[in-house]
Amino acid sequence: MLTLYMTKSLPLFILAGALVAAQSDSISQQYSATSQKLIAAALEDQEGLARLQFLCDRIGNRLSGSPSLEKAIAWAASEMKKAGLENVSTPSVKVPHWVRGKESATMMAPIEKPLAMLGLGMSVGTPKDGISGDVVVVASFDELTALGKANVAGKIVLFNPDWKGYGGTVMYRSDGASKAAELGATAALVRSMTGTSLQTPHTGAMVYAEGIRKIPTAAISVEDAALITRYVKSGLPVKVRLMMEAHQLPDADSHNVVGEILGSEKPEEVVVLGGHIDSWDIGQGANDDGSGIMATFQAVALIKKFGLKPRRTIRVVFWVNEENGSAGAKAYREMVGAAVSNHIAAIEMDGGAEKPVGFGFGSGGEGRRRAGGPAAAPQPVTSKAAFDRAVEIGKLLESIDGGKMTPGGGGADISPLTASGVPGFGVHTVGTHYFDWHHTTSDTFDKIVPLEFQQNVAALAVLSFVLADMPERIDKMQ
Repeated sequence: MLTLYMTKSLPLFILAGALVAAQSDSISQQYSATSQKLIAAALEDQEGLARLQFLCDRIGNRLSGSPSLEKAIAWAASEMKKAGLENVSTPSVKVPHWVRGKESATMMAPIEKPLAMLGLGMSVGTPKDGISGDVVVVASFDELTALGKANVAGKIVLFNPDWKGYGGTVMYRSDGASKAAELGATAALVRSMTGTSLQTPHTGAMVYAEGIRKIPTAAISVEDAALITRYVKSGLPVKVRLMMEAHQLPDADSHNVVGEILGSEKPEEVVVLGGHIDSWDIGQGANDDGSGIMATFQAVALIKKFGLKPRRTIRVVFWVNEENGSAGAKAYREMVGAAVSNHIAAIEMDGGAEKPVGFGFGSGGEGRRRAGGPAAAPQPVTSKAAFDRAVEIGKLLESIDGGKMTPGGGGADISPLTASGVPGFGVHTVGTHYFDWHHTTSDTFDKIVPLEFQQNVAALAVLSFVLADMPERIDKMQ
């Protein structure tokens, strides 16, 4: 009687707080054993690594429009079926078909030497005999503008900005050609998007502005960019010849890859996770983004292997054409149509397989890469209750120190979903070396540290399962 009386006498806000605490505790208690089971299995698993090695060593790089990409898509669908996933499909997607061809860059003066270069994706080519010209060096768009047309027309512009992380520097790769062409430049070069280099050029996508003449553009190594800059600053004219066969073919037929574990109670509600299956036409696309698709796939495969039956559907998607168009992400959003309202969360891994530290979640900041990637698309504000729940789920990953939740979740492939109101989670890693290998010939399987890859699998398995199985929809928590 005394206990009942005291309970009835408690203020409502204290009762509400007690109920929330009890509910919160029940989530941790309910999923602790399952989470530790998934983590232990992931840390011992070799199957995901074997699949990633096969993708890298047997199939290789996977540029949109290439036969190797289509081989990877067919193989991936087959592997999903072998893993017992349901509703495995390869929905059609039209993708850009850019071809690199032969290419070279040579310094003709003040000394003659080959330059370490890679043409930028979607660039036009040069005339057959190439383009030769004196080089103008700038460290910013403001410096370019200050030079004016009289000092730029007929020359090759080299953008050599200070490295301020990927997000703070990549604009020179994406927009540099059109900015230079506006002032009459015949070609553009850009120092590679990295803070560390061993004469390694980094490719990547560029975009031509509407109504401006298209000029060829390429990345050169950090060392070569620095050498040219030193010559120019010392008053020595630098002349470069650029030769590129790059050209665009008609859009090609390609596919996303989709597989599921159907929800036991609410199969229409979906937690989607994945990465992009395409890569640039160099290296093996091991970290970008072979590791992302294989880690998300293996996370779902382990859930299936243990016979776990979440309330909601868990769907793994390998999106196509992230590198030079995002056609797969757009096609997926169009495919789901109004059913996007039943996507309760979207998870993307596209920052390499280094040691995971947690996830960006919700709105604000960049959610793509801890090391600094392009800003995620604007996202809806996540409620405090939802963020608190994400933090609680993250605590289930304390044994691998991989569950820290920070504001800002997203990525290029899930951006059409987050723009439609779906909460986004982006994997965060330590990001120590990702941009050493990013978009280079060095993005190969040997860069994958097995334990760190397995830790990513563990984090993804726990997060996706709990989101799909917990009583509440995280997107509806207020």
